[in-house]
Amino acid sequence: MSRPQVSAVMLAYGAEPYLVDAARAVLASTGVEIELIVVDNGCTGDGIDVVKGFAGVRVVRPEENTGYSGGCRVGAAEATGEWLAFVNSDAVVAPDALARTVAVAGEPGVGAVMASIRLAENPDLINTSGNPLHYIGLSWAGGNGQPASAHARRTTVPSISGCCFVINRALWRELDGFAAEYFAYHEDTEISLRLWQRGLRQEYVPDAVVVHHYEFSRNKLKHYLLERNRLISLLTAYETRTLVVLAPMLLLTEAAMLVAALLGGWVREKTRGWGWLWTNRAWVRARRRQLQQERMVPDGIIAELMTAKVDPSNVESPPGMGIFNVIAAGYWALAKPLLRTRGPSTRQGAGFRTPAPCPRPRQASGFSWG
Repeated sequence: MSRPQVSAVMLAYGAEPYLVDAARAVLASTGVEIELIVVDNGCTGDGIDVVKGFAGVRVVRPEENTGYSGGCRVGAAEATGEWLAFVNSDAVVAPDALARTVAVAGEPGVGAVMASIRLAENPDLINTSGNPLHYIGLSWAGGNGQPASAHARRTTVPSISGCCFVINRALWRELDGFAAEYFAYHEDTEISLRLWQRGLRQEYVPDAVVVHHYEFSRNKLKHYLLERNRLISLLTAYETRTLVVLAPMLLLTEAAMLVAALLGGWVREKTRGWGWLWTNRAWVRARRRQLQQERMVPDGIIAELMTAKVDPSNVESPPGMGIFNVIAAGYWALAKPLLRTRGPSTRQGAGFRTPAPCPRPRQASGFSWG
């Protein structure tokens, strides 16, 4: 039997000290036929010139920095393999990691599959084994800092990590991939929701090991993108019924986020996100129509995957998080039964209709992603 054909997409921006190691590891993958597409989003290090000389590598350079989501789209458009693997430029895959994820991705009912992402400074520790999904739209690295031995079983996860995952290229094309408008952050959460809404699950494969040179950081641009993109996802992916039921808690969350932004010195970025949503409301409406037209599973079922507790281990919780979690848990206990009750009929059956593309929004300049 022929080996699975995999097109790996890797983005390069800035210094990229691990790019060469990451590229070499992908090209050394066993059990698959591999091609590597490197998207040069503005790499300033010598690594990009090195990987250009590797057999099996194609380097494409957009006219401008397209961010993570846009860069993945650019790379995927160049792919020829049956499977797409998205691998971070600071992530080193084990030789059999891609073959193991592809094997699971080929199973019926599976949408996307993520590897076991380990911390490079100690590969016995998890970076993420699947990302939790809070019903207010927050997501974070699940299991970060925990022993890999505690995550040694294959599991279905609420959300994949964009660090290293595999998806069928035909399915990616049906979904039209990540929305370029996200630029960076939360696009993996959105595509996970969309797959669940199609009745396709996400899987974590513990023996597909990827070592990640992970550095958690926060800056004003990241705050802006995280909060703006969280709201894009909520406003476009959730059913109207869900938004109505959750409205009081979502408004409370916005107030809490505004206070956190004031205390943290990024209030301008928080309000700038609201401004983007208003300025690009036509795109948000069109995106919402697209996602609701393609859905096959109601939110009441997907709600079973969600959590009501915010507890990321890679960031210090702000003051008042304990109280917020108590309120969120109490509200969720009341809201979930309402979401389970039968609402408007949901489309059933095989086959997907590709909605008309959304108009392009007006994007602020000066973004960068690394």
